[in-house]
Amino acid sequence: MIATSDIRSNTRLFDYGPALEPEIAELQSVIQSSAALSEQYVPRWLAITLLEGDVDLAARVAAVPGGLIVLDHVEQIAARVAATYGEDVDTLIADRRYAFVGDLVGRAVARPAGDGITHSDQVDRVATHPWLGVPIFLILMWVVFQMTANVSSYYVDWIDGVIAGPISTWALAVLDTLGLGGSWVESLLVDGVIAGAGGMLVFVPVLLFLYFFLAVLEDSGYMARAAFVMDRFMQRLGLQGKSFIPLLVGFGCSVPGIYATRTLEDRRDRILTGMLVPFMSCAARLPVYVLIGTAFFGANSGNLVFAMYLVGIAVAVLSGFLLRSTILKSSEPQYFVMELPPYRRPSMKTVFRQVRARTGAFVQAVWTVLMAASIIVWLLLNVPYHDGQPPALEDSLFGGVSRTIAPVFKPAGFGNWEASGALVTGLLAKEIVVSTLGQIYATGGGEEEAAAPTTFVDDARDIVTSFGTATLDTAKATVSLVPGVNLMGAAEEEDNSALEVALQGHFSALTAVAFSVFVLLYTPCMAAIAAFRHEFGNRWMWINVGYMLLVAWLGATLTYQVGSLLGLG
Repeated sequence: MIATSDIRSNTRLFDYGPALEPEIAELQSVIQSSAALSEQYVPRWLAITLLEGDVDLAARVAAVPGGLIVLDHVEQIAARVAATYGEDVDTLIADRRYAFVGDLVGRAVARPAGDGITHSDQVDRVATHPWLGVPIFLILMWVVFQMTANVSSYYVDWIDGVIAGPISTWALAVLDTLGLGGSWVESLLVDGVIAGAGGMLVFVPVLLFLYFFLAVLEDSGYMARAAFVMDRFMQRLGLQGKSFIPLLVGFGCSVPGIYATRTLEDRRDRILTGMLVPFMSCAARLPVYVLIGTAFFGANSGNLVFAMYLVGIAVAVLSGFLLRSTILKSSEPQYFVMELPPYRRPSMKTVFRQVRARTGAFVQAVWTVLMAASIIVWLLLNVPYHDGQPPALEDSLFGGVSRTIAPVFKPAGFGNWEASGALVTGLLAKEIVVSTLGQIYATGGGEEEAAAPTTFVDDARDIVTSFGTATLDTAKATVSLVPGVNLMGAAEEEDNSALEVALQGHFSALTAVAFSVFVLLYTPCMAAIAAFRHEFGNRWMWINVGYMLLVAWLGATLTYQVGSLLGLG
């Protein structure tokens, strides 16, 4: 054990070698000449720590009499060492410490015979390979999105059937009993709350599956490898290496991704990374992709989801090049250092805890923000009243505002008021895009064939039975993902939801893809905008909002126009 008296007496406990010891001794002598510093700090420890570049300690030293003289010597020594040895002082200090630890471990630990290569090392030779690492990462993400979109579809259909069927039927029955059938209350509850916020609950299975697969990859240790692989890729593109963490967080939600930029030291790098984070497709945009993918591409909807994530990454890369070479020129990049954990079997307890927490946050948003937004959209769709009757949708206040801005989106192929209005409400939260479309088309749909009356017991029995069928189909679909295995039998034509049918009547496949591109690239939710303003100020917030709107319009227009030229429209 090292005695405290040894430390206070500046006994040399570690030798930093002939390159550093004379410099440390010189700085230690300067520190000892200041009574205030030598009484408050151990001189040798202070000298070494200042040479390592401890910013907080340097600030405290500067406030002590004689501290500025010490800091001046620190700068002189750092410059002298860098000029003589071609390395920074902190790098040389770290090298000596690692060499000491390595030598100590080598003499104290007996290792078994062999090359010492672990199973994790063997896997990493492929998973983190300079050329194979990125394709492996992209293939894994493609598999995740395919499974998320296709395997979850049976539960999506089940929830949609329950909400559009028994839940709506029970709500109408209760309102009829209370004498409110056919009133504005019925319209608010069924066309507003149930069609809006209730429609978003349809996508809970999608998020459950996505969060499950990502949590498995994370807990297995692979996501750390993905960070390592993508960091190397980003460095080659001239982006900040440490920026990968905020961007990775942005795939879940832009708000914590923006706040995660605090780990970057350079302000310009922080602003640049903050402007790129919203291009990472957050979970709130996923329901839009799944809705459009299912409506227009069926079993291949996972390809659309995967393509949107890739487009977001590509636009972020191009934006990084553009911004770094224009308004956000920064110093040389700072590198990202991390320790790769060993591969391990994922803990299902940990995985399900993450899934529950992340999905719970989404459901909470449905019952708070989306519930309020659904009511507001319903009010706008039903104002102004004439003779006690709501207006036609396009003549409502919502329709009037949407018609005003609709021509802006005509070059992108979706210059109708319904799409424009959904994008406006999406400024609050991207999930509201789906609920707004659901309210518009639920309210404006044509007459449907009346269903045969059922009892509460019949509805409850049907809910349980259909849930069992969805669970069995999900299990079969999961097993059928194995090459050469098909438990689903011959492919059957899928039944589309009422909203999907409505979209097919108002969009082509090409305009739907262009719409998805705009949703991907335009300004994030109000919470993310507020976080950006908090971190970087009003000026940069407006620059970011304007830049993303421009990029989104250009991206959607380019998608539609090029697709039309290629005959895809």
